[in-house]
Amino acid sequence: MARTTQLRTYTIREGLLDEWAAKWRELIVPLRLEFGFEIGGAWLDHERSQFVWSISYDGPESFEERNKQYWASPKRAAMGLDPADYLVARDVRVVEQFY
Repeated sequence: MARTTQLRTYTIREGLLDEWAAKWRELIVPLRLEFGFEIGGAWLDHERSQFVWSISYDGPESFEERNKQYWASPKRAAMGLDPADYLVARDVRVVEQFY
């Protein structure tokens, strides 16, 4: 399958941006990496209470198939982390690397 990269922008509930970022780094990143995803970086926009990150996958399955496997995994369920507790909006864009 071709490499797919998503640029994700999450608007986080007021006052929870730093908490979300810490849990994302501690819980989500290791499992995403275990599932073969690459994290291109993550940025905090405190002024807008937004969390921006890029995630890529270049493996035998499509990004969507691998993402479904990630969400269905027992390790993901065991995290006890529900994004709905933190996110008030989500913008996900598939982007193509230019440079």
